[in-house]
Amino acid sequence: MLLFRPTGLKELQLVFDSGMRAWPPRLPEQPIFYPVLNYEYAAQIARDWNAKSAPFAGYVTEFSVSDDFISRYERRVVGARQHEELWVPAEELEELNRHIEGRIRLNGAFFGPGFEGYIPDRGGFRNKNAWWQFMIMAGTFTHGIMDFHMEIKVNPLAVFLHFPYWKKENFEEMGIEPAEQQRVLAAIQEFWAHDFPQIELPG
Repeated sequence: MLLFRPTGLKELQLVFDSGMRAWPPRLPEQPIFYPVLNYEYAAQIARDWNAKSAPFAGYVTEFSVSDDFISRYERRVVGARQHEELWVPAEELEELNRHIEGRIRLNGAFFGPGFEGYIPDRGGFRNKNAWWQFMIMAGTFTHGIMDFHMEIKVNPLAVFLHFPYWKKENFEEMGIEPAEQQRVLAAIQEFWAHDFPQIELPG
């Protein structure tokens, strides 16, 4: 079964650290893990909830779980008809992770005006927010392609978390025209596919 989950910035960091193969353990105040059954519901939560409170990022992820395993959980409708979700007790999450088929995938993202993103402590991205990180990538793409490639290898987490933001943001006020922005993004995707073929950037 294909499932969806609205995911915040910090949770997605932990999923990335697992190689996009597992959901992190629930916190003590989170007794239930809630995957949902359609993209629209997940996107609604990511957009209207996650992206409107700090750190102002809501991602939509999808993952497949074996039908035999997931059939033990009853579908629950919470609100409108499309608000279908499953309730997985926290103590059963590790077992659910073992039944994930393939990897967890990122296929949507929403960002609020206060979004800063993940700020690394190394490389050219050090102490820079997501907006300035793209400016660094655009500058090195023009003047130093080796540095451009190295930044992706040094800070893959930041690239993964921020790539959807870089696709949506307008950088024209800094002299980066849309065509140039697209060239930089295409180059990031090309180097990423070479260095991290097991994890897809959102198209």
